[in-house]
Amino acid sequence: MRPVIAELLVTGATGFVGRNLLLRVASLGIPVSAPVRSAGRLRKLLCEDGLSADFATPLPVEPGGWRAPSHAVLAAGVLFARTRAEYFSVNVDWTLRVLRALPPDCRVVILSSQSAGGPTPVGRDAKSESDPDLPITWYGESKLALEAAVAREFPDRSITILRPPMILGARDSATLPLFKMARGRLRTKPGLREKHFSYLAVDDVVDAILAAFACGGSGIAGPFHIASDRPTSDTDLIRSAARAVGGTGVTLRIPQTLVRILAAAVDAVPAWRSAVPSLTRDRAREIWPDRWVLDSAAFRTVAGWQPKIPLDRALSEAGDHFRAVGKL
Repeated sequence: MRPVIAELLVTGATGFVGRNLLLRVASLGIPVSAPVRSAGRLRKLLCEDGLSADFATPLPVEPGGWRAPSHAVLAAGVLFARTRAEYFSVNVDWTLRVLRALPPDCRVVILSSQSAGGPTPVGRDAKSESDPDLPITWYGESKLALEAAVAREFPDRSITILRPPMILGARDSATLPLFKMARGRLRTKPGLREKHFSYLAVDDVVDAILAAFACGGSGIAGPFHIASDRPTSDTDLIRSAARAVGGTGVTLRIPQTLVRILAAAVDAVPAWRSAVPSLTRDRAREIWPDRWVLDSAAFRTVAGWQPKIPLDRALSEAGDHFRAVGKL
């Protein structure tokens, strides 16, 4: 059942999930506003999708800076930063400022991350919400700190926290390097062993957000894992990306020792840090575990939500989008 949303506020509207969410709710005729730093950038991105409506609003400084939305999705955050303080400044402090600026009766969904919980425990097929939270990067630590701060400060607010895994689909700039590599004759994979991951198509993430609104009550709900029915391996991910763009190369497995050396080199050279932010020594810690698989049974039971989009389709839609906007 679709929730009745009088007015929706979306942060992170120029990002991957926020942009796809904005397009969905606009197609449903839901009034929406998107506080952004650059209204021009949001308009440009929406023009790529044939949408001319202007949803941009200024970022608030104090509570009451917006019209009073009935619902809000807080999807803004920093994925790659140079210091731990930068992650916490945006992912924790800024998100809390937004929550304080919202009306007390506003129903909120916060997008956290699988990184807040850490990898799957050794010997387990999947990580559940009852397993200990053991983040291994500054990004994961910041997301876990946000969840704890929200629970302390807003225990009576209607807030649902979702933890998605790797998200795939159209408009995801983070996967553009994957597709460029997949088109080449030689593709690289870190580690000699297969690594397994949960993933989720972005349209399924949007469905989960709307499902969370439909089932939300008072108080903090979650954090809930949301993930696809079946995990994928890193090798299958590369193969599927290659199929999406017609790549016919071969995959070379790189020993993790060499990847660690490369990560140290990336950290040492500012220009490389900017070019390959996912390979700094901190973010590269998420490469070392062999399993990042989530059990999302709890949210499926509570919300009646089911993921629908398989890996090949999610990557095919991403590849089609990159070609349509001239990036592939």
